[in-house]
Amino acid sequence: MESVDVVVIGAGFAGLIAARELGAAGLSVVVLEARDRVGGRTWTDRRFGHDLELGGTWVHWVQPHTWAEMTRYGRDIERSPSAEEAYWRDADGTARTGTIAAFMAVIADGQQGIIDDVGTAIPRGVDPTSGGIAELDALTVQDRIDALGLAPEARAANESVWVGHVNAPLDQVGLSSALRWVAATGGHWQLMHEASATYRVVGGMSAFTAEIARDVRGDVRLGATVAAVTQVAGGADAGAVVELVDGSRIRARRVVSTLPANALSTIAFDPPLPEAWRRLGEERVASRGTKAWIRARGHVPRFFAYASQHDPLSVLKAEFYGSDDDGEYTLLVAFGPDHTRLDLDDVAAVQAAVDAFRPGIEVTAATGHDWMTDPLSQNTWMTHRPGQLTRYLADLQRPHGAVHFATTDNADLWGGFVDGAIESGLREARRIAAALA
Repeated sequence: MESVDVVVIGAGFAGLIAARELGAAGLSVVVLEARDRVGGRTWTDRRFGHDLELGGTWVHWVQPHTWAEMTRYGRDIERSPSAEEAYWRDADGTARTGTIAAFMAVIADGQQGIIDDVGTAIPRGVDPTSGGIAELDALTVQDRIDALGLAPEARAANESVWVGHVNAPLDQVGLSSALRWVAATGGHWQLMHEASATYRVVGGMSAFTAEIARDVRGDVRLGATVAAVTQVAGGADAGAVVELVDGSRIRARRVVSTLPANALSTIAFDPPLPEAWRRLGEERVASRGTKAWIRARGHVPRFFAYASQHDPLSVLKAEFYGSDDDGEYTLLVAFGPDHTRLDLDDVAAVQAAVDAFRPGIEVTAATGHDWMTDPLSQNTWMTHRPGQLTRYLADLQRPHGAVHFATTDNADLWGGFVDGAIESGLREARRIAAALA
């Protein structure tokens, strides 16, 4: 049987960072990745003549772990195009167009109202379960919006903005998800919006993760699916045996699992997972949305548009231009709250979804990746249901014998983002290196 110091399950940001740090500490490491690529829920793929981000996309300098890695690898950022027009729904639900400033005026009071108590709820973004959040964690984002008593137009606009952030129906998402991200930007909702949807990595996320993978001092094995992790009797120091679906086995002193909470049940753990992980996996995290890339005929002016949280697509914006034998085209990126509401292979259905809030666009094709039905993820980016943050986070960060957990799902500062994945990978690598020194 092969034997190493550490087996890392998963080659997303968390797994690659953990493996790189453990190898640099002099430990032998093997990374087992079930996919045929590194990157996890970040994936740059060539479609419609462009390198498109099918998963996590945007980064920002207020995300400290991400920015440190960007600096380390000399990665630059580029801004997603600034919009020239804004579209949203007016009070009777019909599409309205105007300037960016006009839209911001519609949402400003509501956006501030949603997060106005962030300073007392989560005084320190790096400690998201301290402060008054315990008394607020039972609330949903929808509860908070309902309590503001907004006019219909402002209400619909504010709902659609937050659907774009939390990628799920608002009555399923804990208010804590909104508050913790705004706490990470010093209480400024405008900066939180910029940090989460403005700047892309030049060269793409896949090139970024591939560069980290090259720094791992150990094997990164693709197409290696883990079936079971069995801890060896004798306590944490005895380690564990990792069994793959092909029947091969690896003995390790420590194991790092980087799977999202929704997908962790795909591996048989003996002894069973701690209660917090089991309960969270049964409850599921809140995110259940979709991300779509839509090809439209012609040169569409740069815009962003918001529908309602009840539509198949809630957010739509123009990202790229191109031309081929069929003429000019525009690539749009869209987000919706529920992956079951729209079949991206059904062009007529995508056309109807676009028509609902940005008339005049001719859809010719659409593409994406359904992260909810992907067995290795089973969610998009993590957002908590009410109560999950304060009920589970501390326990999710604790090792379970020889098994450690590194995932954006158990990060402190930017949970749900690439930054959270990097944070968790660094945290568990430090713990393991100290324990095995």
